[in-house]
Order: sequence, then structure tokens, then C-alpha cells
Amino acid sequence: MAALDLMIEVDMIVRGVNARMPKQLEWYAAFGLMVTIVWLYIEILRLLGNTRN
Repeated sequence: MAALDLMIEVDMIVRGVNARMPKQLEWYAAFGLMVTIVWLYIEILRLLGNTRN
């Protein structure tokens, strides 16, 4: 789920750049991307923890 959300976030950023969205939206896109990357990292750690048990 987190990987799919990462793809959606990147697509949203690319579409925003192509549509010349206002500079103020860069922070929203960057924050969303950062949250998604942290979420993906936590899920990977959780999967690795489950495989060790």
C-alpha cells in the first residue's frame, strides 16, 4: 500500500510540475512525499522484523 502511495505521490508531483502549479504547493508535495517514504521505511522494517521471528 505504501509503495502504491509513493507512485501516486511522484505522479502528482510530475503532473504539478507540468501544469506549472504555484510555488506554494511545493511544500505540500514535499511533505506528502516525505511522509510516504517514512511510512514505506516503517513497513519494510516491520516486514523484516516479522521474517526474523
